[in-house]
Amino acid sequence: MLTLYFSGTGNTAYLARLFSERMGAKCLSIEAEADFSAEIADHDTIAFCYPIYGSRPPRNMRAFAAQHAAVLRGKRVIIFVTQVLFSGDGARSILDSLPADHVEVIYGEHFLMPNNVSNLWPLYRRNSLRRTERYRVRTAAKLELACGDIRAGRVKKRGFSGFSRFLGKIQGAAWLRRGEIIMGRNLKIHKNCTVCDLCVTICPVQNLENRDGKIVSANKCIVCYRCVNRCPARAITVLIHQKPKWQYT
Repeated sequence: MLTLYFSGTGNTAYLARLFSERMGAKCLSIEAEADFSAEIADHDTIAFCYPIYGSRPPRNMRAFAAQHAAVLRGKRVIIFVTQVLFSGDGARSILDSLPADHVEVIYGEHFLMPNNVSNLWPLYRRNSLRRTERYRVRTAAKLELACGDIRAGRVKKRGFSGFSRFLGKIQGAAWLRRGEIIMGRNLKIHKNCTVCDLCVTICPVQNLENRDGKIVSANKCIVCYRCVNRCPARAITVLIHQKPKWQYT
């Protein structure tokens, strides 16, 4: 088994690594330097782990699946998604990047995780350490049940029902048509930026660049909030340009 994941700020990485440890799977971030086609070809079962933005996988995860569609053909697939609220068909939606009936989905599950959106209070509030610990305990317990199901050959596909697809389509269509584009163009670098270049280094889609001593955006942000939460000067915001009073670490 091979686990492939994308994680903006750590929630999905925690889930992917814990799952891989429990199942004895190899675990790779899609940002790693690896021959992914060879890795996928060498494994029978592929577990995809990703966060949900607007009821859909991040753009880079969708592109990754589409890029490796040929080698994924006929693979058994497990899909775990992380979300703050709900996504409808979040787990199913990665299949939109692949041809119909291209893979055999043997498990799909959604996991609630702590909020990492740090500048949209009170819509998204900061989690206390106690609340974050409760998330961790619940996630570990839910994952243990999922691992037991998978070992026993029990198939469960959260997000694949007609109702889930209906809810996901309502949110996901709007996100893909407008939301993702609008959000992607609304990243702001504030005047207190120290040009440390950390954001340039950590951006998963190379959206940020140091151009003549100034950080600029290429307007292709995927809204992972990594730079917002890691900027030492708290000088980066997305959509709502109120500087974050806290950062998710």
